[in-house]
Amino acid sequence: MAASGLNTSSGDTLHLSGLRIVLLGCKDAGKSSAGNTILGREEFDLRRTAQCVKKQGEVAGRQVTVVDTPGWWANQPVERTPELVKQEIVLSVSQCPPGPHTILLVIRGDLSFTEKHSISIEDHLELLSEKVWSHTIVLFTHGDCLGDTTIEQHIQREREALQWLVEKCGNRYHVLNNENKGDVTQVTELLEKIDEMVTGNRGGHYEIKREILLEIEVKRREIRREQNRD
Repeated sequence: MAASGLNTSSGDTLHLSGLRIVLLGCKDAGKSSAGNTILGREEFDLRRTAQCVKKQGEVAGRQVTVVDTPGWWANQPVERTPELVKQEIVLSVSQCPPGPHTILLVIRGDLSFTEKHSISIEDHLELLSEKVWSHTIVLFTHGDCLGDTTIEQHIQREREALQWLVEKCGNRYHVLNNENKGDVTQVTELLEKIDEMVTGNRGGHYEIKREILLEIEVKRREIRREQNRD
């Protein structure tokens, strides 16, 4: 099970010396704030971004790369998402070569989750192909708003739509309280969950097909040509 950047730790779980993470989710889900919490400092601008942004830092003795991405409207179908945003979602996984160890699917833990939300998420993630799900962890933000409610109780209370999403991601989930960035335990526990997932994936990372990236590059060149004509 040897691979570059991997060390065995207790048991059979791999401990990655370097981690590559992509944050995906709708607008206002708290992606940029989650990135800042993971890296332990204000690296990402909390204003909406139109392009992918990559930041790196040392976290708990490991080199961690985080890629933030533009969001889509929460309950809208993928057809209504601007073409450039869809392209950025796909290109996000090429920002940390050879590919991310995990995609953190960021959703708010303080808002109701509907079937429209789950359909929108499914359509947007499948821009990256079906295999993306085996590398995805649901990351709940606004953990402070849960109060005495555990995340398991919250998932149960939200019923089918959220339960389906969590199951689609292999029952992998984590909660972040972005208001309590001083709590390093919540980040180290997240990194451990990523290690466990990578172990389950035989030490592998998510890698997108080269043809998909080439197709997007062709589209972008066409858009630039049209803009230059104007």
